[in-house]
Amino acid sequence: MTKLELLKKHFGYDSFRPLQEKIIDNVIDGNDLMVVMPTGGGKSMCFQLPSLILPGITLVISPLIALMKDQVDALNANGIAAGFFNSSQDTADQDEVIKKLQSNQLQLLYVAPESISLLQNHLNEVKISLIAVDEAHCISTWGHDFRPAYTQLSYLKKSFPEASLIALTATADRATRADIKKQLAIDNAREFVASFDRPNIMLEVRPGNNRMTQIFRFLNHHKESSGIIYCLSRKSCENIAAKLKGQGFSAAAYHAGLENRFRESVQEQFIKDEVKIVVATIAFGMGIDKSNVRFVIHYNMPKNVEGYYQEIGRAGRDGLESQALLFHSYADVIQLRKFAEGSGNSEVQIAKLERMKQFAEALTCRRRMLLSYFNEFLEQDCGNCDVCLNKPDFMDGTRQAQMALSAVYRMGQRATLNLLVDVLRGANNAGVMESGFDKIKTYGAGKETSWNDWQQYIIQLINQGLLEIAFHENNHLKLTPESEKVLFEDKPVRLAVIPKSEQRAAAAQLQELPEEVHKELFKELKELRLSLAKEENLAPYMVFSDATLKDMAARLPLDDNEFADITGVGVHKHDKYSQQFLKVVEQHKESRPSSFIYRAATKKKKKKRSNISGLSDTVMESVEAFWAGKSIEEIAEERSLKADTILSHLGKRYASHRDVEVDPLLDGVDLEKLENMLPNFKKDRSMKPAFDYFDGKIGYGKLHLGMAVVETRTMEPQR
Repeated sequence: MTKLELLKKHFGYDSFRPLQEKIIDNVIDGNDLMVVMPTGGGKSMCFQLPSLILPGITLVISPLIALMKDQVDALNANGIAAGFFNSSQDTADQDEVIKKLQSNQLQLLYVAPESISLLQNHLNEVKISLIAVDEAHCISTWGHDFRPAYTQLSYLKKSFPEASLIALTATADRATRADIKKQLAIDNAREFVASFDRPNIMLEVRPGNNRMTQIFRFLNHHKESSGIIYCLSRKSCENIAAKLKGQGFSAAAYHAGLENRFRESVQEQFIKDEVKIVVATIAFGMGIDKSNVRFVIHYNMPKNVEGYYQEIGRAGRDGLESQALLFHSYADVIQLRKFAEGSGNSEVQIAKLERMKQFAEALTCRRRMLLSYFNEFLEQDCGNCDVCLNKPDFMDGTRQAQMALSAVYRMGQRATLNLLVDVLRGANNAGVMESGFDKIKTYGAGKETSWNDWQQYIIQLINQGLLEIAFHENNHLKLTPESEKVLFEDKPVRLAVIPKSEQRAAAAQLQELPEEVHKELFKELKELRLSLAKEENLAPYMVFSDATLKDMAARLPLDDNEFADITGVGVHKHDKYSQQFLKVVEQHKESRPSSFIYRAATKKKKKKRSNISGLSDTVMESVEAFWAGKSIEEIAEERSLKADTILSHLGKRYASHRDVEVDPLLDGVDLEKLENMLPNFKKDRSMKPAFDYFDGKIGYGKLHLGMAVVETRTMEPQR
């Protein structure tokens, strides 16, 4: 029978998906392959169909013990002789599988990596034509789900040299792919990388405050839909599932701490739509072929982009519109950083966590960034992520891009992001001088741009696929084929305008409803916003935030120029929405006297609280919010203060009580250097020398916190 006849007979399909037929032809020809195919792309077909054509056995290595039986049952139901061997079976079942193996009654045999050594002698006695290593990223310490049991697989190619080997995974960046091939001794294997683009999944990221309130609102719009909520801990899974059930949602928890029968029951109920929402740790969903998952929510930020991509890929496998909602907070980053620091490859894992954080904070199209991570370039913004639907202001960033890309080239593509910024700004620190990069033409070419702005611009260049991070080469930045077009063909580059700190502070001033706000107008503006959001299928805040509406209701703009001055109104939104909102404001213009002057929105005074700490109420309010798990940025926003002020509050509490966990907040601060500066600091209390020493890369707030730590620790008795 031909390939297509076998495809139709055993699997019911009339045609192959993209890349499948090419991969299958290469497998049949006996070639070793590295296949990267996103979740739902049809990876399994690449070894299941060849098993029907090749003589002997196809050996499938898979870590998904809980799902092997389902996969084998599905193959048997399709008329394919398959079996599995793992630790979940009793001795009698294992003996039965060995008997079938010895008598050539199997076409495919699924084996867990932990169990393969038990089969070694029997495998040596049969003909193995194909070895398929599924979830191959598990063999690489560069990957996102390293499993030590996979390291023993390096002997397979040597033990069965006549068998072709195909490594398959849903997510692997360039460094991970190279490592997989090396580990499996298939260095020359041809790579097949399918497109990672899943345009039907709407990508959205939100700050992680009041997560459950936001989730309830989200789910109220998806009451009959199936979805997955991912959490970092088992406890969170249980708590969230209980809260959802308490609100009448069909939900269940799923994690490794549950007995197998409970996990299997939840999985089965979810597949059958008897349970709509599963709240799970990251293991859930692997290998489940459920096509109608309409949403995936990340309650916590994933530890890397690969994991995030794999998990959101469990939504919308039927091609219909689906949503991926990610919550992120500084507390998540700190927790994940601690996990990474305890791993066997901490430097790489921390770098990948930083990349995930950059994705969450992106000012440019999230899908372009996601695809560029996997070395796939999207020419245009996707139009289906929260950034595209709520576009920031853009500028012509071609000059900045050429400057940065030229510097990367002149530095021999041996620069980390921070070192690149130092060179562009003309820093004279040890890292620049010792490397000799102060001699290149672009040294100091961008000194007029602040350190933070350069950092954001370079992140945007990475997100747009103009640079990539080589995690396996000390996180050095590398040029891409697209960057050559910018350097040598003058291809234009657009960069998002980075909000200035004073703009962010102005927005923070409007978090509480000021007394001057025209209450009736504010209500009407919200109604208009809701109407526009429904028309465009957006969340209301994507049209304008509450802070922006409050500013309108406080200042009553009556023309284009006044509307442009409203906090949160960029050029794009001004052009798109100004006339509708001005029309509503116009109806209340009598409320604005002819001598009207724009009024600042002031906050209501708060009552003083009891405080026995010896510190001021304002200091303790910041400290207590930090203890409650809020990030510095969240506290600053809520309190309408600068982040530097919040950090100084924490420094005061540390100095008086030593009960604030400050080390995670001091990333990048050289405490030893600050200790050397301490004598002079005590004389004039000036932080300027420290600020200059760090070339302005570290803010005054973090420096004050660091100095408070140094000063406090030097006063403690030595033990």
